[in-house]
Amino acid sequence: MKILIIEDERKLARFIKQGLEQHGHVADLTHSGSEGLNHIAGGLYDLVLLDLMLPGQTGFEVLQNLRSFGLTVPVMILSALSDPDKVVQGLDLGAVDYLRKPFDFNELLARIRVLQRRTTTGDDVVLRVADLEMRLIKHEVSKSKTTLELTNREFALLELLMRKAGQLVTKNEIAEKVWSVDFDMGSNVIEVHIYQLRKKLDAIGTTGLIETLISRGYRLKTP
Repeated sequence: MKILIIEDERKLARFIKQGLEQHGHVADLTHSGSEGLNHIAGGLYDLVLLDLMLPGQTGFEVLQNLRSFGLTVPVMILSALSDPDKVVQGLDLGAVDYLRKPFDFNELLARIRVLQRRTTTGDDVVLRVADLEMRLIKHEVSKSKTTLELTNREFALLELLMRKAGQLVTKNEIAEKVWSVDFDMGSNVIEVHIYQLRKKLDAIGTTGLIETLISRGYRLKTP
């Protein structure tokens, strides 16, 4: 999953980001409500982890603005506020879960897995293109019985290409969905990740799967 953390306690925010990335997620980090809203508007996230006591805009104001802007990204509140009225207020404003600080990180991971499963009809989401199989919740890509070892960004990049197999995926779309709203479009980071992904696919015998459409973007070939 691509997750945005909106948390002004910087040490805690870095801890959450590091833990999420160690468990296969792509995580971005902001420290204010206004900055978080800008990221949500352009970043196409699967989940937002939202503190309530934020500078500038509170978490409640962020939730209100998300609703008024028509943004439907799931939001899980992480807050030290335990007043039942505050919990109810957050959920009424559209949050899907409320986890009180301090929390056990394994509980956070478990709740994230529950949210993933809510959007599926089975125990996992499986994408298949050609001879590749991707299991999203297990964070696993395989060909026959060979598992492909990918970084979090490579996994997110391949997931996007597999979801849109046979279709053009532009560099702008990759930047928004795999990186973040403030991605430097002048860098060659996307090209480097495509190159590394191709090498890993070639190594397991899946060659020529990613097609470059010059000056347009990339496309995953379908049988």
